[in-house]
Amino acid sequence: MSDDGRVRCGWATVRPGPDFELYRDYHDDEWGRPVRDPVALFERMSLEAFQSGLSWLIILRKRENFRRAFSGFGIETVAGYTDADVQRLMADEGIVRNRSKIEATIANARAAAELGPAAELSELLWSFAPARRKRPAQASEIPSATEESKAMAQELKRRGFRFVGPTTAYALMQATGMVDDHIRDCWVPTGGF
Repeated sequence: MSDDGRVRCGWATVRPGPDFELYRDYHDDEWGRPVRDPVALFERMSLEAFQSGLSWLIILRKRENFRRAFSGFGIETVAGYTDADVQRLMADEGIVRNRSKIEATIANARAAAELGPAAELSELLWSFAPARRKRPAQASEIPSATEESKAMAQELKRRGFRFVGPTTAYALMQATGMVDDHIRDCWVPTGGF
């Protein structure tokens, strides 16, 4: 239980310090809430890929820098990035400077743009959302990947997306409300948000 008397998922209860509010607010206000806006989905997909192998807290700390560096994650804009943009991003100390992840983000914007109207990305991603299920009683019941996330990753890869393995796809599903993995006792409302 937190100092405000609310029960939260264990990962959101970092010790008080400079990142406490950042983590808590992300948990309380965003994580697990349905996101259907294509630009917001593309941002989350991109950030989940950048997080691969790192702490999510690192990504949260740099989130505004990522938004600035990647033009607000506008799909068409990022799809038009060139080698000069890759070099600019590699020199940007405000983001995670991993060439493979930067190039994957640009490739993913191009793949998303290839889908057609921006809403197509939302429809594609949400087509893999499983039927609602009960919340897990404890974090140990939460999988790192599911059949749905494996299918999503396979389809995204088929369409030219990169850095979208089953674990990253499942993290995207959790972050954008396709699944509700808040623990059963967590204060965040179930369903409808």
